[in-house]
Amino acid sequence: MTEEQQDGRPDVDIIAISDDDAGEVLTVQRAAFVSEAAIYGSVDMPPLTQTLAELEAELRSESGFVARIQGRLVGAIRFVERDGMLLIGRIAIAPDMQGEGIGRMLLQAAEESSGAHLAELFTGSLSEANLRLYEACGYEEHERIPDGDGTEQVFLRKQLRP
Repeated sequence: MTEEQQDGRPDVDIIAISDDDAGEVLTVQRAAFVSEAAIYGSVDMPPLTQTLAELEAELRSESGFVARIQGRLVGAIRFVERDGMLLIGRIAIAPDMQGEGIGRMLLQAAEESSGAHLAELFTGSLSEANLRLYEACGYEEHERIPDGDGTEQVFLRKQLRP
């Protein structure tokens, strides 16, 4: 039996992502991005078309964390640091665990692990839940880039250190 938080929910373990996590990360990523595909009316998006081999290569060149509850992988975040900026991508939370604060925990872990001064991430302009989460975590819209299909990629930034 695992320990539970005071509110009765099981503890979430945030740990460094490893090569051994690739298959589980790909499964959660695909499940998580199905709702995004429905919003945009297309399954032709990298989180859904990425192969296991591509994800394994990404894990070798990027950092990240996974969230586990009682051993089950329920979320993942990947990031890389370049020129003093933390570039965050592929935040994926298992559909049955969305809205439980796991995305917020993963973002915080990524920010705290970095020595960068600034963090940046992006989402689509129709992804209202993502935009609300990022803004609630202190991210501010920095730039919008048209996708060519009537939507935009929304880039958000957050100052981590002076």
